[in-house]
Amino acid sequence: MRFPSLALLGVSLFSLTANALPKITRTGKYLYDESGSRFYIKGVAYQPQGELAESSDANTANGGFPEPSSFHDPLSSPQNCTRDLPYLKQLGVNSIRVYSVNSSLNHDECMKTFSDAGIYLLLDVSLPLNGSIDRSSPSWSTNLLNEYISTIDAFRNYDNVLGFNIGNEVITTVGNTNAAPYVKAAARDVKAYLKSVNSNALVGYSATDGDADFRNSLAEYMTCGAEDLTVDLYGLNNYEWCGDENLNSSNWNTITQGFSGIPVATYMSEFGCIFRPPRLWTEVAALFSSPVSDVFSGGMAFSYFPTSDGYGMVTISSDSNTITTSDDFTRLSTQYNATTPPNSPSKGSVQAGTTECPSESASLIASTTLPPTPNEAVCNCINEKSLACQLNQASANSPTIVGDLLNYACSLLGSGTNGTASCDPIGGNGTSGEYGELSYCSPAIKLSYAMSAYYEFNPIDSSCDFSGNATLSPNRPNTASDASSAAQQCLSSEPSGGVFTPTASSSGASNTGTASGSSTSPASSSGSSSGGSNNSGALPSLNIGAGAGALGLMGAVVGGLMVAL
Repeated sequence: MRFPSLALLGVSLFSLTANALPKITRTGKYLYDESGSRFYIKGVAYQPQGELAESSDANTANGGFPEPSSFHDPLSSPQNCTRDLPYLKQLGVNSIRVYSVNSSLNHDECMKTFSDAGIYLLLDVSLPLNGSIDRSSPSWSTNLLNEYISTIDAFRNYDNVLGFNIGNEVITTVGNTNAAPYVKAAARDVKAYLKSVNSNALVGYSATDGDADFRNSLAEYMTCGAEDLTVDLYGLNNYEWCGDENLNSSNWNTITQGFSGIPVATYMSEFGCIFRPPRLWTEVAALFSSPVSDVFSGGMAFSYFPTSDGYGMVTISSDSNTITTSDDFTRLSTQYNATTPPNSPSKGSVQAGTTECPSESASLIASTTLPPTPNEAVCNCINEKSLACQLNQASANSPTIVGDLLNYACSLLGSGTNGTASCDPIGGNGTSGEYGELSYCSPAIKLSYAMSAYYEFNPIDSSCDFSGNATLSPNRPNTASDASSAAQQCLSSEPSGGVFTPTASSSGASNTGTASGSSTSPASSSGSSSGGSNNSGALPSLNIGAGAGALGLMGAVVGGLMVAL
């Protein structure tokens, strides 16, 4: 990872002035500004629609939906931000939600435009395709941690950043709640990083809706345990209030009651049903008054920009210069500008608390043992010193190639080694809470590992070809014993417990960070304890084993050769 420039870090004159927006912080389950007044999110989703990717069979089988294959960064065009500002002010919003940005671009002018207007940003840090946690084969890996930190570094010094979302609808059904430990590990590591750089930005997750047991169990899981393990802001993408509904007919009474015990701030991270038009937006009045405001801290209406499936409140001219508003826009503006939410409870009366993590059940198949912090130093060391086969860079840049080859290489280990070799060390299981020693490495290094394991079993040049996608490393170990020794040396640098504070690294250097006392198990910590976004992931059909931790990375002797397992 490169060091961002000063411009990308947001270190500019306007971010250092005395006119900075008030910091928004969380106390217990509520948000407050610096004066102690309660803060409510009154926002709108602000992301032009990208192109949709073809969904993989694995993603579809795991409750997925077509994901974007590209995105348009709405905060990199000063002209467009200036164009839209009068309409956002007319809506009466104090926040926007953006789902994907390009961290290599400059966002100073847009962020200043919105800061001057008193508009905060809630930013999702995931990216389409290989830049988010894959619900069909979840992993919390070095490439994702680096990408998230890169985006955070590009924005964390702007005064109007409310928070960073580490996932949007990664978990969509009970069947993929095994991805929840990976999402929670991402929240843990992002929170630790933000604390290390003195940022008060909130860390959030946005969940899909569902039946009450699923909806409540997931919310309880993501917000249970010690402060360093929970999200600060839990969003629910909810579209149940359609047309002329009320609290009971929309099910908002049940949702509010179900979230009443959540110990962190909650909000409607998307709302605005279009299936019983016209959109009257009468849910706004309910959202900003008791009993809903006793539990929720506002919400984000979806969506400012038009979408292919009928959402959106404005039309943009072909030359991108002119905005035409719709009746949807006018009605939402009326509702937003009529709200005066209660300034209660007072900040001084709120007690912070923690909750016990829910047990695995028919609605939740997620372990309370979280995967370790991705350690790039270990992964790079293993890749450079212990692996005989190296994936070609061109192939490494294709998620489809990596996913298909990894499935193939792992099948070779399963069928061609008499069961003595497997991909367990690079796999993980969010239900059992077992994670292989290299489960946090990038997809490319995982593939190089699997190919090297096969090569060690059958050490001839053609065993490391894989249809021209890999080559023998010029620095490969001379013997399997040498490979084992090198691997053990690499692993010896792993912080005790596997959890540490990550750091921004340069040029692919390590995320060794600073060891912390945190456990990977929420239950043993003090106290107790990637929708509309981007979860198609880097490994679209990988289904590899778990329970590798007990095997030892270099523990299997196959055909007289020690295989890197």
